[in-house]
Amino acid sequence: MSAPDFQSEIFRRRTFGIISHPDAGKTTLTEKLLLFGGAIQEAGAVKSNKIKKSTTSDFMEIEKQRGISVATSVMGFEYQGCKVNILDTPGHKDFAEDTYRTLTAVDSVIVVIDVAKGVEAQTERLVEVCTMRSIPIIVFINKLDRFGKDAIDLLDEVEQRLKLKVTPLSWPIGMGPHFKGVYSIYKKDLKLFRPSSTTVSEEWASIQNLEDPELDRQVGADFADALREDLEMVSAVYPEFKREDYLTQKVCPVFFGSAVNNFGVKELLETFIEIAPMPLPAKTDLRVVEPTENKFTGFVFKIHANIDPKHRDRIAFVKIVSGTFHRNQNYLHVRQERMMKFSSVTAFMASKKSTVDEAYPGDIVGLHDTGNFRIGDTLTEGEKMNIMGIPSFSPENFRYIENADPLKQKQLAKGIDQLMDEGVAQLFVHQMTNRKIIGTVGPLQFEVIQHRLEHEYGAKCKWEPINIYKACWVELSDPKELEDFRRKKLRSFALDKHQRPVFLADSAYAIQMAQEDFPNAKFHFISDF
Repeated sequence: MSAPDFQSEIFRRRTFGIISHPDAGKTTLTEKLLLFGGAIQEAGAVKSNKIKKSTTSDFMEIEKQRGISVATSVMGFEYQGCKVNILDTPGHKDFAEDTYRTLTAVDSVIVVIDVAKGVEAQTERLVEVCTMRSIPIIVFINKLDRFGKDAIDLLDEVEQRLKLKVTPLSWPIGMGPHFKGVYSIYKKDLKLFRPSSTTVSEEWASIQNLEDPELDRQVGADFADALREDLEMVSAVYPEFKREDYLTQKVCPVFFGSAVNNFGVKELLETFIEIAPMPLPAKTDLRVVEPTENKFTGFVFKIHANIDPKHRDRIAFVKIVSGTFHRNQNYLHVRQERMMKFSSVTAFMASKKSTVDEAYPGDIVGLHDTGNFRIGDTLTEGEKMNIMGIPSFSPENFRYIENADPLKQKQLAKGIDQLMDEGVAQLFVHQMTNRKIIGTVGPLQFEVIQHRLEHEYGAKCKWEPINIYKACWVELSDPKELEDFRRKKLRSFALDKHQRPVFLADSAYAIQMAQEDFPNAKFHFISDF
């Protein structure tokens, strides 16, 4: 492919994640973006957290039953000459680890906030991770068709609690039953609200001059006057939008709308593809890799077993960082130090897959995996380097896992092995008893693991309690000292899935004592050390 073509393919990529607290309408927004992008013809309605018709991006059985997203979905579509890749993430705090890792594969994010509930705890944590990673952020304030907090109050809340400097690029006219529409500050036009959950509503009025009497005719004199006053105040209080400020996280654009009614979504999408960053560089242990480099580099940020339980397929999700990825070409699996060729390369529309022959920086592809990949693995055209910053976090909930059906021991072992590779939870083998311990970020994960083992692997498990305060990875450069640590702390010593030593502390005091006993030991609460 000629250089200009390759450059233009990079330039037209937009890869972003959608994050929020549960129930803010994140999965609904994802679906409506797909609707506007022409990727789906009809949307499933999500009402009161019960799924009448399962939404496109929630494809695991347990997600359909509970009405929550528990795994990251990847969806791509073309819109106005851009290739848009959306990563819809779990909102529930018990599945935060999947979301944290997904944020390593996005170039920007859209944060969804419920107009009635405002900023919630899980949103704070996720935005903190984005800020730490310097990911550009857009805020979408959702559910304007319901009564909620005042727009100015919400912007203050976003600034104070999320520590973001905001500038609104659209402004609501009314709220709840009096919701009239949204004025686009960025495009200088007015969109009138007509509820529509399944079709794409196009009704709008272009009003450049806010003094135009047409504004009064369209929304009524009182609402028109309120809009004029609000916009006057907005221009005085908030900074003028500059794309450079957004890309460097100095300012965060805010949009208003109602995703379930398809309102404000098109404005968000059109502005997003105009201002959002193209694929960004990635840090490795050797150097920074630029997307415009000709040689291919990519990394595994997610592994999903049994996307289709009938076929027992296991997919490694790879973010393309640089160069062009070609199907059936040999690439170096850096950790295993061996060349690999991939004939089954897929792109995603939620659970629907299509085979692709090539992919470009910013794209997410799925590689058929027989157990070669771990989260964080790097693929290159030969250079031995590893993409940095794809951590596992110390779990906060622990239980022994036991086989509940002696005839299904093999199925259980395989199921645990594959589910742990996905990174949904972590496996520790206690070195004194040889018992298996599962550690998760949230307790709901135990339910998901039990459900998936039974329905995807035909294995039954039972849980037994264990008193563990924290699991921390132990780093000791002297092998003799490490062996001494293992011997003295055997009751609390385990190995993780990758045979790394782990200290299972039953209290904060136990960690403190271990640090005093072994001053050369480093105790890590994130595996990426």
